Amino acid sequence: MRHFPVFLDLRGRRVVVSGAGEIATAKLRLLMKTEARIVVFGADPVDQLHAWAAERRLTLVERPIAPADAADAALLYGANGDAVEDARAAAIGRAAGALVNIVDNLEDSAFITPAIVDRDPVTVAIGTEGAAPVLARKIKAEVEALLPARLGVLTRIGQAFRARVDALDSKARRGFWTRFYFERGPRALEAGEDAARHELERLLAEGVAPTEGFVHFVGAGPGDPELLTLKARRLLHEADVVIHDRLVPQAILELARREATILSVGKQAYGPSWKQDDINALIVASAQKGDTVVRLKGGDPAVFGRLDEEVAAVEDAGIGYSIVPGVTSASASAAAIGQSLTKRGRNSSFRILTGHDVNGFAEQEWRDLARPRATAAVYMGVKAATFLRGRLLMHGARADMPVTAVENASRPGQRAIATTLLELPQALADAAPEGPVMILLGLAPRDAAALDLREAL
Repeated sequence: MRHFPVFLDLRGRRVVVSGAGEIATAKLRLLMKTEARIVVFGADPVDQLHAWAAERRLTLVERPIAPADAADAALLYGANGDAVEDARAAAIGRAAGALVNIVDNLEDSAFITPAIVDRDPVTVAIGTEGAAPVLARKIKAEVEALLPARLGVLTRIGQAFRARVDALDSKARRGFWTRFYFERGPRALEAGEDAARHELERLLAEGVAPTEGFVHFVGAGPGDPELLTLKARRLLHEADVVIHDRLVPQAILELARREATILSVGKQAYGPSWKQDDINALIVASAQKGDTVVRLKGGDPAVFGRLDEEVAAVEDAGIGYSIVPGVTSASASAAAIGQSLTKRGRNSSFRILTGHDVNGFAEQEWRDLARPRATAAVYMGVKAATFLRGRLLMHGARADMPVTAVENASRPGQRAIATTLLELPQALADAAPEGPVMILLGLAPRDAAALDLREAL
C-alpha cells in the first residue's frame, strides 16, 4: 500500500486550487462538499466558477497563483492542465507546507483524491493507487447502488443520540446501534424522520439486556476468502473473539472487525502446538465473559477438526453454540484438478482419510482402498506417504494407481503434483511442498494443459 487512506478534517481550513478551467471545475465539485475555505486562482475562469463565487461557495482570484497565495493552506491542487504551470503551483504549495496534488500526475503528488460515495456523514472512499481509475468508478457505481440514498439521514439522526448511548459499555453500544441501523431504524424512517427519532427513544427506554456468551464453530474453507459462506463472513464480522487454527490465512482474518480479539491456537505437525484441552478451556473462558466467539477452522469444522471435543466442552459449560459448515479442502483440491470426487461407472463411494491420528500413522480399511477405481482424499498425508504406499501395495493396489497431491488448494501458489502410487513419496520429496497438501488417491488431473495452467496461477 503506497497511499495510506485517511479522512482529513478540512472544516474551516484553507484549500487552494490553481487553475480556473474545466479540470479545476471537476475537482471543485468534490471539494465543495467539504467545509473548507476554498480559494481558486486562475486567469480567464469559466462561467461556472463565476457562478460559484457569486454564491459564496468559493473565493475566485482572477490571476495565476503567486508565492504568498499558499500561506496556511492545508491542500493545494494544481489543476491548470499545463505541466509547467502546475509544476510552478506545486512548488509554491510545497514551500508553504501544504500537501500538493497535481491532477493526473501521480508521481509528483503527495496524495491522491479517491472516488467517493457520499451519504454524508457516511463516506466511502475508493482508490486504486492511480492504477485503474475505470475500476474505481465501477466499484463506486456498485457501492452507490448498495447504500440506501437515505442512509445519511438515518446516520445524522443517530449521531444526535450518541452522547446518550455512550454511557453504555462497548458491547451494549454495538448491540444498540446494530438494532437501530440494520433492523428498526430503516423501517421507522419510512414513516419519516420523526418516526426514526421516536424509535431511538423506544430503544433507549427498553434498556440493554445482559449478553450471554455464544460460540460459533465456523468453517473458513480451504483458504480463498471468496469461498467463505455468507453466514461465516457475517459471523466473523460480528465476533468479539476469533480463535483460529494455523490453516486460516490472514486474508480471512482481516474480515473480522477491527476491535475483535484474534487468538491463534495453531497446531503444527512435529512442532510446537496448543494442547486440545487448552483450546477447549480458552473457548469456554472467552464465552463465559459474555463474548460472541467464533472458533474458526480451516476447511469444514466437522472434518478432522476435533469438533466433537470442543462442542462437548462448550455443552458441559452450559454455553450455547452453532456449527457453520465450510467448503472442505477435499472438494477444493478436486476442483483444482478439474475432477469430481465421485463419477458414475468409476466410484460410487468416496472416502476421507487422515494420514495421522492420535497414535501416529492412521490405519485404514486398506483392502477396500486398494480396489480398482477406489477414490479417497487423504488429509495430513505428506509425512505418511511412504506408509500409505506400503499398505496399499500390500493389499493389492496397482503401482500405477493415479495419485495427485494438491498444495494450497484455492490459494495463491496452488500447485498440483501428478504422480502414481509407486512414485508418490519421491514426487512429494522432489516437490518439497510448504503449504497444506491434500493427497487424492485414484485421481489424476483432467488434462496436462489444465495442469500447466493451474501451476502458473
